[in-house]
Amino acid sequence: MSKEKSDVEIKAFVDELMGKMTLEEKAGQITQYFNFLRVPEESRRVEAELAAGRCGSMLFVPNAEDINRLQKIAVEQTRLGIPLLFGYDVIHGLRTAMPVPIAVAASWDPDLAEEGQSVAAAEARAVGLHWSFAPMVDIARDPRWGRIIEGAGEDPYLGAAMAAAQVRGFQGAYVGAPDHVISGPKHFAGYGAAIGGRDYDEANISDNELWNVYLPPFKAAIDAGAYNIMSAYMGLNGVPATGNKWLLSDVLRDTWGFKGFVVTDAGAAYDLCTHGYAADVADAGLRALDAGVDLEMAPPFGESAYRTLPQSVAEGKVSEADIDIAVRRVLEAKVRMGLFDNPYVDVKEAEAVLTRPAHRDTARRAAERSAVLLRNDGDLLPLPRDLASIAVIGPLADSARDTVGPWIFEQDDSETVTVLAGIRAKVGAATRVDYAQGVTLPGRYFKSIFENDEHKQTPRPIVDDTIGIQRAVDLARKSDVVVLVLGEGQVQIGEHASRSSLDLPGRQQELMDAVIGTGKPVVLLLMAARPLDLKGSYTRALMGIWYPGSQGGAAVANLLFGDAVPGGKLPYTWPRNIGQIPLHYAQLKSHKPDWAAERYWNEPNSPLYPFGYGLSYARFSYANLRLSASAIAPGATLTVSVDVTNSGKVGADEVVQLYIHQRHGSSARPVRLLKGFRRIPLAAGETQTVSFPLGPDELSHWSAASRSVVLDATTFDVFVGGDSTADLTASFDVRKG
Repeated sequence: MSKEKSDVEIKAFVDELMGKMTLEEKAGQITQYFNFLRVPEESRRVEAELAAGRCGSMLFVPNAEDINRLQKIAVEQTRLGIPLLFGYDVIHGLRTAMPVPIAVAASWDPDLAEEGQSVAAAEARAVGLHWSFAPMVDIARDPRWGRIIEGAGEDPYLGAAMAAAQVRGFQGAYVGAPDHVISGPKHFAGYGAAIGGRDYDEANISDNELWNVYLPPFKAAIDAGAYNIMSAYMGLNGVPATGNKWLLSDVLRDTWGFKGFVVTDAGAAYDLCTHGYAADVADAGLRALDAGVDLEMAPPFGESAYRTLPQSVAEGKVSEADIDIAVRRVLEAKVRMGLFDNPYVDVKEAEAVLTRPAHRDTARRAAERSAVLLRNDGDLLPLPRDLASIAVIGPLADSARDTVGPWIFEQDDSETVTVLAGIRAKVGAATRVDYAQGVTLPGRYFKSIFENDEHKQTPRPIVDDTIGIQRAVDLARKSDVVVLVLGEGQVQIGEHASRSSLDLPGRQQELMDAVIGTGKPVVLLLMAARPLDLKGSYTRALMGIWYPGSQGGAAVANLLFGDAVPGGKLPYTWPRNIGQIPLHYAQLKSHKPDWAAERYWNEPNSPLYPFGYGLSYARFSYANLRLSASAIAPGATLTVSVDVTNSGKVGADEVVQLYIHQRHGSSARPVRLLKGFRRIPLAAGETQTVSFPLGPDELSHWSAASRSVVLDATTFDVFVGGDSTADLTASFDVRKG
């Protein structure tokens, strides 16, 4: 692979190449096609476009042999030999599945997020991929929206930290760095605010929320070097995001200085017709190009909008110079990735990278650090090592495909460690481990034309629920402790997987209540990526394990028996029931703020678990909160310090969280805003002093009053603790003059 090239070298090379290109070849370079190898007729169509020089990029080709074959057509059989740019949805791993992104966000550990995506990038680059359609950095405040699983939750500060870390993990030190790929944050912008949590539905977002909540993670990703941005499907405030020139040009390029290339989501340019925004497919191509889209991800089995651009030039509707801008950006990406120097990959080396043991170690550690302990009455966890028997119950306890979660297309079930397998490996022959599925989870596994190795995936077992529940109860009664693994299957979360209910799918609630009714101590492990309504059913211990990835079962076993200590914190607010949605911690005060906890006459308005919440096997206390100054001038920085003590008997991590509130100013501001966090290890009995800076970046906000970023002269309250309800407080003033 080539070293980083200078801008001057790249421009000269691209200038010379573009001087040789026909208009049709230029339109081809800014057109990306799906190549579904399992659908021969579609694959033949796409490869014919490639051979004719009308395709510059492909996606969903996941193995080195096929990538080399297709690259050979581009390099050796087309007139100019321009190599293909291969993209893929490497969301949380390729062969090695990391925990899903919202799980990694729950670790509150950006370094871990960076490390995990570095593993994903190495595996992707090894097989010949150059670009990941990730990270997804959409803020999600409605858990009915299935794609909450791909982001970092409800908070822009945490979301920005995770976005930047993932970009660094994917791209490395520069675009084209060895063992790294282009990072493509998505979906620009506001996709997570779809009405009713319904995927693809419109988003109507105030300027205040857009600039202060939904845009900051994208800005952080760009500042971290992201070289690609993907446009969104939905309409933003009445204008489709993929045709929104204000968004893709005025904000992204003119205000933020983005230098990379913009790609549509799949079929989003053509969808401008669906929105009623474009008159026809040719008009859609013109509108997307004018808005600032450089590369069209053409719809699967559908018509490319950018293929119509040469005809539009002939009709005088667009200039070739306008097309050249987009072509240049795509070609520059190919040069930076070293594709003209070395377009092929070593197949044997690819397999060696995909099977690295260190990658599995990272996946296990990530799953351990992502788990969130929500309840542990009587210190039921960690479990003792001398248990005679354990009943492992639930439809997700031994489901390899569900354990890795959605957006993993190349996973071999045989190398996934389920919760049941992890527990059995941990306790060995000394403890009897019985298993009962209990009930059948509704829905089949996700099988699609994206997947090439269907034979590797085991079918979901079907049981008679009534008989299964009774068998589970019988096993529970004969066991010392029950580990109950419930939640949502991987097909019930993710894209096109919104839900109108947060209840446990199927008869899982009935199964849980029946097992609790035995009187045995029950540990409930929730395999889910959104808060679920457990209907008040109460188990002594409750831990969110998310979709923990390839090594999930090994990580869960370590957590259950104390070889790892849970330290994750919720990246969203957990409502009591679906009627409270949307419910997030960073709310504005309104009329009668003292009544805020009683806005519903029939139940409290407070959440079941607050944002940032998570328990440990240790106990932590906070003391001696202090500020380096009682007042600062605008633009100055002060330091907030606090002493954190582990008063427990085991070493553990605590996520120290800093929140602020602006009392008055040019805008009403939320009651609390996260503005600092740090995950620290503390030995038993240890005290550490943790410090955070508070300066212009943390104290300013975008104000609708001036339509600009402001830093008001005002009083700020500071809150520090282990979650968003932290009650250790101080205050300071920002004074002008």
